[in-house]
Amino acid sequence: MARELWEGNATIAEAAVRAGLEAFFGYPITPQSEILEHLSHRLPELGRVFLQTESEVASINMVYGAACAGARVMTSSSSPGISLMQEGFSYIACSEVPAVIINVMRGGPGLGNVAPSQGDYFQAVKMAGHGDFHPIVLAPGNLQEAADLTVLAFDLAEKYRTIGMVLADGSLGQMMEPVEMPPMRPVRPPYERPSWALTGAEGRPPNIITSLYLVEEVLEKVNLRLQAKLRQIAANEVRWKEYSTEDAELLLVAFGTVGRVCQTVVREARRAGIRAGLLRPITVWPFPSARIAQLAEQVRGVLVVEMNAGQMLEDVRLAVEGRRPVRFYGRFGGIIPLPDEIMPELEKLDAETR
Repeated sequence: MARELWEGNATIAEAAVRAGLEAFFGYPITPQSEILEHLSHRLPELGRVFLQTESEVASINMVYGAACAGARVMTSSSSPGISLMQEGFSYIACSEVPAVIINVMRGGPGLGNVAPSQGDYFQAVKMAGHGDFHPIVLAPGNLQEAADLTVLAFDLAEKYRTIGMVLADGSLGQMMEPVEMPPMRPVRPPYERPSWALTGAEGRPPNIITSLYLVEEVLEKVNLRLQAKLRQIAANEVRWKEYSTEDAELLLVAFGTVGRVCQTVVREARRAGIRAGLLRPITVWPFPSARIAQLAEQVRGVLVVEMNAGQMLEDVRLAVEGRRPVRFYGRFGGIIPLPDEIMPELEKLDAETR
């Protein structure tokens, strides 16, 4: 299939359509509103469901309902809107129904601004709602990945009956790049709904989907089952990309847009005689801790670069376990760090670790 020029938010929306999205419920918020705009005409023309809700709280509860019925369902929002959905995330996780969430991050905290940020890392991978659970969180670094990972989010959500989240930032949502769109999948017919779905109980025992367990021992058993599933995900679904790590003496770790910037830093560093490499996490949960730990044995130091105060930094430090110095460089307020800013930080790390 030929590559075509796509805008980022439209890329995600169209990839979801081609992944078999049956129903979308969402509320507009910049910088992700183009997802709604695209789906508002695309889904109805295919005979599928699009509904602009009255709030993000309504959106996530409608997603929950459609997921319980076995539909391929999605919502999207940006930072403050995602915060409003977190109670629903927890209900969905405990009920073990699949759903896809798109977060195109904006500057914060608070209302912040509509510029790109990575300030929702903690929100996505540490505290996506109350209780003990994690969504699967995929972080694209370009628009081809945004398309591919949106499709993957649906597949993983259904495989594990959990939440698949695509964590992008405002720059990915607004930029344009050539993309090869995935092939169109057919929408699953009603008679092929999964056996656990609420499709009416004629001819079978009724299904019960709930997140309410008032007996402590019963809720503990549910939690133990959820934790076993999370261990299975962590064992099987870790993804990352590496650049020039074979002989690297210094390691950059960055995700999303900043990971792209750091590829340029690696090239510039090598031209300057500094053997740098980059690890860019694709899954930020589960996190590629084991691979970072391996690379920490090889390199002299690690530099983490983010558009926040150092949120992924904590996971990198946990992986390195103090065996090598781990430094940080970050920008706030929707400012993307540039290679000319990152390079001096890498040079400092090079000097102090020799």
